[in-house]
Amino acid sequence: MPVPPVLTLAERDRRWAGLRKIMAERGVDALIVGSFQGRERLESYLIDDFLDSIVILPAASDPVVLAFATGRISRTFESASRGIEPWVRDIRIGSGGTKVAEVLTERGLERGHIALVGFGPTAPGEAEGLLPLGFWRNLTEALPSAEIEDMTRPFTDFVLIKSDEELALLRHAASVSERACRTMIETSRPGISEADVFAEIMAEIYRSGCDARYPTLSLQSGPANIGWGVPRWLVRAEPPRTLRVGDLVQAEIHTCYGGQESQVQMSVALDPVSAEAMRCEEVVNEAYTAGLSVVRPGVSFAEIVHTMEAPIRDAGCWSKTPLLHTLTFGSTGFTAVNRAQVEELGEEAWIEGGDKPGIRRGDLEMRPGMTLELEPNACLGACRVNIGGAVLVTEAGAEELNHLSTRVHHVA
Repeated sequence: MPVPPVLTLAERDRRWAGLRKIMAERGVDALIVGSFQGRERLESYLIDDFLDSIVILPAASDPVVLAFATGRISRTFESASRGIEPWVRDIRIGSGGTKVAEVLTERGLERGHIALVGFGPTAPGEAEGLLPLGFWRNLTEALPSAEIEDMTRPFTDFVLIKSDEELALLRHAASVSERACRTMIETSRPGISEADVFAEIMAEIYRSGCDARYPTLSLQSGPANIGWGVPRWLVRAEPPRTLRVGDLVQAEIHTCYGGQESQVQMSVALDPVSAEAMRCEEVVNEAYTAGLSVVRPGVSFAEIVHTMEAPIRDAGCWSKTPLLHTLTFGSTGFTAVNRAQVEELGEEAWIEGGDKPGIRRGDLEMRPGMTLELEPNACLGACRVNIGGAVLVTEAGAEELNHLSTRVHHVA
């Protein structure tokens, strides 16, 4: 296996300069970015590290990192001893709003224009943002004269455009995803436990020196299963299911390296599967091909979603999960077509019937360097098939970064 790429200080300087340009346009004196236990680990974008910390990026002076424990700091300098230069050397203990206010006051910014990332959503499940109430209260009480604004969207929009160094990391993550997909194909057999399939996929990811970002690995199986998420036996007292002939084994694999994530949607059919499953497979193939054909600079996010939903609508199918989203999350595209079907599903009808699927940030215009997750899913009743992988927007159109996950794999 080739040596995985690393980020250089030139990439650090590109990120800081780009964000400072946005700050200057908005009259911002300092930007505050914290992980706050969020999915995207936003602090890592500024420091190439994950310390459960808060990063303060002043417009005109060096940044400061606030970590809650000394162990986080020692890890950074252990990497330095191996030749990986820390992006920030001013790392201090204390990660609350009061400590942030102390740093800003130290820099003469107690009356400044301060921007925060975290007011708005940056990932699914974060609809109302990430900022803890205690952090906000302590910060604003300590800085009553500061002007504070939300910079979540400008920040995430900047992150959406990948540099050459970031694309190198993403391609590495995508190659590991391919190996994980191959492992899933080879492991999924009748008589095998879901837990064994899960363990082999995760082992391949970790063996390759990558992480699996939350929710780590979504996995479910059965002849008709519209559930989605981590296996039930990870979150409750429920034995792992044993695979059987006629099952669809489906997974969403979240391989991440250096903050760049390659998501894939894998489906393995333990033949023979139902006629509904075969029809859903045809539909997702058509939807994926249609979506890929329109990905190019200048096209809106919503246009890609509507192109992908047309085959699903025309086939009389409905969709459980998004058809498309950006990597990282900025825009998300659900479709509401044919959802009257869920009324026939019993208990599921109550859950799905209250859902109002739609497109978030549909006006986002595709630009070279953006990355997308094309993940068409088609349901007939409670039978669901999902495929898809990471796609890069290029000057010429689209480049697929994953291949095994863009079709259903049949095991006789």
